[in-house]
Amino acid sequence: MPRSIRSRAGCGLGIGNHGGMSEGQAGARHGRLLTGRLDAFSDGVFAIAITLLVLEISVPAGSEDDLLGAVGDQWRSYLAYIVSFSTIGALWLAHSAITRYLAGTNALLIRINLLLLLVVSFLPFPTGLLAQYSEPDGAARVATTMYGLAIFAAAGLTAVMWRYALYAGLVDPAASGDELDALTKQITPGLAGYLAMIALGLFLPTAAVFGYLLLALYLIVPFGLIKATRAKL
Repeated sequence: MPRSIRSRAGCGLGIGNHGGMSEGQAGARHGRLLTGRLDAFSDGVFAIAITLLVLEISVPAGSEDDLLGAVGDQWRSYLAYIVSFSTIGALWLAHSAITRYLAGTNALLIRINLLLLLVVSFLPFPTGLLAQYSEPDGAARVATTMYGLAIFAAAGLTAVMWRYALYAGLVDPAASGDELDALTKQITPGLAGYLAMIALGLFLPTAAVFGYLLLALYLIVPFGLIKATRAKL
C-alpha cells in the first residue's frame, strides 16, 4: 500500500492513545481491524500460488536424445503458465487496489478474503490440467471449463470483497468518489469476460485459453495511465 494511503489510514486507526487504549485496539473492539496482517498474509498466498505454477513445467524422463525437441513439445505448459501467471497477477493487482483504499477491515471481510485466497491457491491444479489436456477433445473441454470456473470464482470473490467493503463503510473516507467508481468499473468487466470464455471453452477450448490470456493482459496493462501520459505529451 502506498505511504500516502497508509498514513491517511493510520491517522484514524492504530496511532495515538484513547483512554489508555490505542485507536487500533478501540476499533478492534467495535469490529474494525487494521489491514496490515490481511495484506501480509494475502501477499504471501498470492506469491506462493504464482510460484507453484512453474512446477507444472517439466520434460518427460528419457528425453536426453532430443532434449530440444522435448522442451519444444511442452508449449502447452508454457501457455498455461503464462495465462495463469497473468491471471493471478491481475487478481493480485485488483486485491492490492482494494486494500489500498481500506481504512480498516472486519471479521466478515477477512473471511471473504480467505475464500478468495482459497481459490487463488487452488489455481495451480486446473493450470496443470490445462497444460496436460489441450487437444480439441472432451478432456480439453473439461480442463478448460474447470479452469474458467476457478478464475470466475476468484474474480467474483474479488468483486464481492470490494462491494462489501463499500457497503460496510470500511473504505477510507478521504478517497474520492471518482477513484472508488473507477475501481468498481475496473473490477466488474472481468466477470462478464470470464463467463463468455467459459461458454467458448465448451466448443473451442484452445480459443478460450487465449481469451483468458487476453482478459488478464487487459486487466494488467494500465491503459488509463498510458492514455493520461499521452495526453500530457
